[in-house]
Amino acid sequence: MRRPSLLLAALLSLGASPSPTPVPRPTASEPLPATRLETLVSSEMSRLGIPGLSVAVLVDGQPPWVGAYGLADLENFVPVKASTVFRIASVCKPITAVAVMQLAERGKLDLDAPIQKYVPDFPDKAWPITARQLLCHQSGIRHVQDEEWGSTRHFTSVVAALDVFKDDPLLFTPGTKTEYSTYGFNLLGAAVEGAAGVAYMDYMAENVFSPAGMEQTRADDVLEVIPNRAAGYVRLPSGKIVNSILADTSNKVPGGGMCSTASDVARFAAALLGGTLVKRTTWDAMCAPQRTRDGHQTGYGLGWRVGVWHGRREVWHHGGQPQVSSVLYLQPDQRFAIVLLANLENVYPALADLARKISTQVAH
Repeated sequence: MRRPSLLLAALLSLGASPSPTPVPRPTASEPLPATRLETLVSSEMSRLGIPGLSVAVLVDGQPPWVGAYGLADLENFVPVKASTVFRIASVCKPITAVAVMQLAERGKLDLDAPIQKYVPDFPDKAWPITARQLLCHQSGIRHVQDEEWGSTRHFTSVVAALDVFKDDPLLFTPGTKTEYSTYGFNLLGAAVEGAAGVAYMDYMAENVFSPAGMEQTRADDVLEVIPNRAAGYVRLPSGKIVNSILADTSNKVPGGGMCSTASDVARFAAALLGGTLVKRTTWDAMCAPQRTRDGHQTGYGLGWRVGVWHGRREVWHHGGQPQVSSVLYLQPDQRFAIVLLANLENVYPALADLARKISTQVAH
């Protein structure tokens, strides 16, 4: 008897019946080593038990190669397609960072001014906070707490969502250390509104999504009907896959509350590499490692994690929240980018490793 494919074996191990139609194969707009990529992807899906995964690979500014694997909805046997919409979690952060840097380029936002210049209703703290400190996680604003992970409270605006943390004290003097904060990016989203004079999502639609060709990117509104939206899952300690908890991400739209497709996020990367969204000097500044006041170099740029892997500069961000694990990974000097969106929680570190492995196959 013929051995089942790795992907089929993964689905069977989840206790799910395979889709009655063949799992879609990647559609290639540019020639890539598709067999090797499929082997890497299928192997990792099988190892991690990922129900569904969408992949987009960008090489040297060419249109993205898109792959769709597994099931977007286990209960209804819906396959992942190129058009499947996933939450993108903290991949929202570099997208928000681009908006901030655009406004800085245009002289509408001073990266080193107190943030109250753009968000006057944000309470004064023991020390001033700047947009630059928010972008590189040196602001002292806290991160999402455990009880807020599955929040079902619905907020109607970016500014309203500041209520969650705005009255809390800072964790440390800004600029003295690095501590990751999704809520810091909420404050940046409010600063975008104050500097631009329009609602955050309206600004993003006109100045980021439209120029980049991101047609399926939007706020992840749990109350809206969003076509092709993937279901989300979590693996229990026993190994069983169950539905993710309900979580309303309106409490963190600029830092982790948007949804998109892999191809849309790849177009965002292409627009950055091609100079469509920000100037080259601005992009270089975003990719540069930041330092604390004592001169310690951190692993963050302005909106990005940054580093060097096997001698190559890497600029990236991953994300994890209920329903999803996500990665946007770039090697800017090779003009290479990859997007991985999976409908299984807590596998984003492995996805980052997979992105690096894929880069060895296609980035030169």
